[in-house]
Amino acid sequence: MAKATIEKYYGTGRRKRAIAKVWVSPGKGTITVNGIEMTTLFNRIAHQALILGPLRDTRLEGRVDVVAKTISGGVTGQAGAIRLGIARALLKMDESLSKRLHDAGHLTRDPREKESKKYGQPGARKRFQFSKR
Repeated sequence: MAKATIEKYYGTGRRKRAIAKVWVSPGKGTITVNGIEMTTLFNRIAHQALILGPLRDTRLEGRVDVVAKTISGGVTGQAGAIRLGIARALLKMDESLSKRLHDAGHLTRDPREKESKKYGQPGARKRFQFSKR
């Protein structure tokens, strides 16, 4: 007897210092991040809305399961990385979703990164006080 294989689609997302590996498959709509339910890990409504954005805009909320593994970064960066990963995985799943995802801005990677600290100074832009004498 042959086992039925479930199709999984992969997408990588990055935001700030966070990296998310995301797998999307047809299912009941469960979203797990690092083995934990999304609502437990991301308790801010804004972060949950950010993650669910690509699913809502493509009308697939409740019809696909999402499994994500995040590495590094903070909560906001991880939420943004998961959003991009979901969008890229949905694009691999169905090419016809491209227009909706692109128009909503889900396929655009946010390029903003933290500026590195400069040697001999207290921060990235801050300088020690200048003394003429």
